[in-house]
Amino acid sequence: MRPRAPAVFDRLDLMEWRLCQRFVSLSLYAPWLATLRLASRLGDWPLWVALIAAQPLLQPQAGPAFFLQYAVTGLVAVLIYRLIKTRLCRERPFITFVNLIQCGEPARDRYSFPSGHTMHAVMFCVMTAAHAPWLLPLLVPLAALIALSRVGLGLHYISDVAAGALIGIAFALLSLRLVG
Repeated sequence: MRPRAPAVFDRLDLMEWRLCQRFVSLSLYAPWLATLRLASRLGDWPLWVALIAAQPLLQPQAGPAFFLQYAVTGLVAVLIYRLIKTRLCRERPFITFVNLIQCGEPARDRYSFPSGHTMHAVMFCVMTAAHAPWLLPLLVPLAALIALSRVGLGLHYISDVAAGALIGIAFALLSLRLVG
């Protein structure tokens, strides 16, 4: 027996599916689909590992401390995100609306709420804004593309992405407040 998602997700699914379907229909254009897939793959981990690893190079004085802060914040975020995701059990759009929403990229798991890709993208953007704002012209568009890719590939609802963004902001602000 599979876990049951809260009833609020059933209502949200019905409200959001057409909009998700429209986003996914844009993915019929091969160059756009390739862009979304690349953004999604970068948002898996390579971009964030590179950002964490680069901290000592980007800021020689405080870089090692930022390296540790980013790494610990990322790990704590993943653990709590997984706990939320496996407790709430919202099915991905392409699972709930079979034949109506196509999946453009293999999903890592069955559930969609919240978007971990978006959570990390926003979390690291907020932390970078505090430590190396000069990187934001590169990171913000990339983070936005990562968030768009999750809906455009049929892997998340818009509310999953919004929740991931809010959780990412919360983790970043908490980390910045705790570390100073």
